[in-house]
Amino acid sequence: MSISSVQPDPAMIGGIPKAPFVLMSNLTRLFGDRAQRFQVLSESSRLAPYLRFLAGTAVIQSDLLSSLPPLEPISAEQRERARDNAMPPIDRSAMGASAECRDTVRQFLARVEQLEMPKAAAEALAQIIAADDEALAWMIDNIAADNLPLDSLAHHLFVAAAVQVHATRLAAGLDPGRLVPVSIGVCPACGGRPVASLVVGFHGAEGTRYAVCACCSTKWNEVRVKCLSCGSTKGIGYRAVETGDEEATVKAEVCDSCHGWTKIMYQNRNPALDAVADDVGSLGLDALMKDTGYKRAGFNPFLVGY
Repeated sequence: MSISSVQPDPAMIGGIPKAPFVLMSNLTRLFGDRAQRFQVLSESSRLAPYLRFLAGTAVIQSDLLSSLPPLEPISAEQRERARDNAMPPIDRSAMGASAECRDTVRQFLARVEQLEMPKAAAEALAQIIAADDEALAWMIDNIAADNLPLDSLAHHLFVAAAVQVHATRLAAGLDPGRLVPVSIGVCPACGGRPVASLVVGFHGAEGTRYAVCACCSTKWNEVRVKCLSCGSTKGIGYRAVETGDEEATVKAEVCDSCHGWTKIMYQNRNPALDAVADDVGSLGLDALMKDTGYKRAGFNPFLVGY
């Protein structure tokens, strides 16, 4: 018996295809799946009322996304200019001035009135609905800058949920193959911060880590065992709430260089994990990290104030 010589596929490393740099969200499933995850998490959590509220919010996000008219796509010129300069093609600073974004926010606000919520939240919602375009643009700009004023968190939470819909739609119109790395811990689509990172388990990317944008839900590949805040690969450690933290599906990745931390979630162990939902659902980990001297680097508009 003879053995033939076979040239290796350059796209294969150790028998595994090279993982794509960017993964775009499935618009038909993203918010619906997130709503289901919030609901599941609420069944065994002290945060049940809030998680059920966020589940309802995600259902509205899903319904709204499927009913909105097509967005004007980002121009080819802007996309290529961003690529040439290693910049995100979505201009977050322009969202507040965008009539399409403001219209998405207003449609979301009109729908979210149906949800059961505390009196204070209902009052905040009524104030936003009555706000003029200038006030609404101000809130959208705050969200785009990841700067949520502590005296109006409830107001900004509603607007942030609507902005997620708008930003996710913009990102869905991009070619993932044309996106390039921008900087450590920066979304290559919109320039946003990650809510957390996921270690995935699907074919072709087993064990690969993807950071997940808190704004547009784009996932981008980041090297394992690396701080998403400063990029250091030294002094990286992991903390978990569960006993036997080797099996924990949500951990805090801590960095001794910048003293920041972000959550890393092992979707290869639990495919149901959702970065946004499980970030809220694992608030106990935030409590554990509160007095450790490490500062949370991941961003989630639904956790600001906790």
